[in-house]
Amino acid sequence: MLILASTSRYRRELLQRLHLPFVAESPGVGETRQPGEAVRDMALRLACEKAEAVASRAPTACVIGSDQAAEGPDGVLGKTADARAQAQQLASLSGQTVNFWTALAVIDGVSGQRVLHVDRTICRFRVLGQAEIDRYVSLEPAWDCAGGFKCEGLGISLFESIETMDPTALIGLPMIATARALRALGRWPAAPVLSAS
Repeated sequence: MLILASTSRYRRELLQRLHLPFVAESPGVGETRQPGEAVRDMALRLACEKAEAVASRAPTACVIGSDQAAEGPDGVLGKTADARAQAQQLASLSGQTVNFWTALAVIDGVSGQRVLHVDRTICRFRVLGQAEIDRYVSLEPAWDCAGGFKCEGLGISLFESIETMDPTALIGLPMIATARALRALGRWPAAPVLSAS
C-alpha cells in the first residue's frame, strides 16, 4: 500500500501523475520552526515527521512525506491569509531572490528503509509594479501557497528566472526524486510482459 502523508491537493495531483494506486492521509503534524533551525533543515525534519506519523499507523505501507519552506531575504515566507496579505508579500519580493526547499521522506514499512531528499529551487522575481501585483492577486488568489503565487498558473509571469533540478518540486512534491525513491525501495511496478506475436 502506498500512502501520501498529506492533505494537500497539489501533492495529491502530482502523485497521480505516476499512475500508482495510493491513499492520502493527514499526518496531523505541527509545522513550527525550531529556534535557530535552518530553513532547509526544517523542511526535511517536517517531511520526516509527517511520514513517520502516518507510518506508525500503517506499519507495512510505503509512506511519502513532503514539506516545503520558502526562504526570502527576511526569513521564512508563510502562506498568506487573504488578498491583502498576498499582495503585501509579493510587493516585498519584487526584484528579490527566494529559495524554496522541498523535502521528501519515503519510508518503506516492509524493509524498514527510508529515502530522504531535499530539492532547492531558486526563484528570481522581476521588479513588480503595484498594478501588476493587484491584477495577479485578483486573477489568481494563491493564499494556500508559500510565497503567494502559483508557478503552474499566471504566477510564472512574475519571474525573471526559476532554477531547479525538478519543476514539480516548486509545486510541492519533487516527482523525479519520488519516482527514484519508489524504484529504489522496490515499490515501482514491473513492466508488463508482452506476448509474442
